[in-house]
Amino acid sequence: MEYYRRGSIEVWDFIRDQELTFHLGNAIKYICRAGHKGSQLNKCEDIEKAIHYLQNELHHEENFLIQSGEG
Repeated sequence: MEYYRRGSIEVWDFIRDQELTFHLGNAIKYICRAGHKGSQLNKCEDIEKAIHYLQNELHHEENFLIQSGEG
């Protein structure tokens, strides 16, 4: 799908190449398609989804730091 392609690389190829986690990969996916799929409402929804995945990843990392005694 064209809204998952930016420049010369597919978004999922970039995610795989960077070895991103599930949540970071999904955030990248939604960021890249924001504004390129449908209406302005879709853009806002994609941004909200990206934020959701970033918040989930942040929560996971904060819990990891606490459990490891670094936080």
